[in-house]
Amino acid sequence: MSMIRDLRAAVRPARRRDESPYRGTSAAAACPNSAVVDCGVYRDGQRVAGHPAPAEAIAGVRDEGGFVWIGLHEPTEAEFAGIAREFGLHPLAVEDAVHAHQRPKLERYDDTLFTVFKTVHYVEHAELTSTSEVVETGEVMCFTGPNFIVTVRHGGQGSLRALRHRLQEDPERLAKGPSAVLHAVADQVVDGYMAVAGAVQDDIDEVEIDVFSSGTTGKGSGKGAAKGGDAGRIYQLKREVLEFKRAVSPLLRPMQLLSERPMRLVDSDIQKYFRDVADHLARVNEQVLSFDDLLNSILQANLAQAAVAQNEDMRKITAWAAIFAVPTMIAGIYGMNFKYMPELEWKYGYPTVLLVTVGICLGIHRGFKRNGWL
Repeated sequence: MSMIRDLRAAVRPARRRDESPYRGTSAAAACPNSAVVDCGVYRDGQRVAGHPAPAEAIAGVRDEGGFVWIGLHEPTEAEFAGIAREFGLHPLAVEDAVHAHQRPKLERYDDTLFTVFKTVHYVEHAELTSTSEVVETGEVMCFTGPNFIVTVRHGGQGSLRALRHRLQEDPERLAKGPSAVLHAVADQVVDGYMAVAGAVQDDIDEVEIDVFSSGTTGKGSGKGAAKGGDAGRIYQLKREVLEFKRAVSPLLRPMQLLSERPMRLVDSDIQKYFRDVADHLARVNEQVLSFDDLLNSILQANLAQAAVAQNEDMRKITAWAAIFAVPTMIAGIYGMNFKYMPELEWKYGYPTVLLVTVGICLGIHRGFKRNGWL
């Protein structure tokens, strides 16, 4: 998994620069930040026409009111430095936004809220294996101020372009200011959690069916048994659920603060909507915790089935060893080569010994068969 992430990280810079709407336009000279995906100025819930450079957008908001929404994708320190200076963003928050790999959190720096969200994407796969990547994570950071919001995205998933278009179609909501955008981002991230949770539930159901259906065959053979016996698949799914949990659980506290604690930067009407997001997040968190417990139970059941299968094999081996011990013992007795053994001179001694040996073996076999050992 880490190798895949390293490979993605190596190819992202080239892809990122192709995403900028300023590339190849007259505004390119005014916008050296090739990490900027979009920059818009909003007044009274409506977007001001055009694609101004960040510096122009910031100046326009300060002179004429409204707020600016700047979206960036994996900026470097140099690309983010100008925007950080214009808005007075705290160096610690800027460092977190540039280098990513942060826990979900909510921090306040003077007149700026810094929020980190972990985005989660379900990776489609034809068949779950012991090396399948089930969830892929990214990050969205939001700097929210009185007249601006800066979103910084890391990873190939979690694009905010469609979200921006949906918000622009709802001017009444967008008129609430930057906190409306922050809520929309949080809502989209949590909706993504709910979708991934449903897909992961299907994978867990599939593994559960394979494990217990293989256990009912009694022979430990066949396709279902081979799948059910693969503890590696279950363990890999546990690792992916753990990564999912790391995205969901730490976000509970930030959403609780945004929904319950009055904040000057969050509109009171928008704060009500954060309660709904917090409720959905709590439900997803409970579901993810149940995934972990359920996978533990499935893994224990799988290991128990493997132990039972080994015990059955050992019983069969023991039963056959007991059966073959009879002719071995009799052959050992008659192989002692004593001169005076009465049975050696008897005409029917040889066939009688063979019949007795076979009879005893058949009796032992029947006893083991009746007790379920064979």
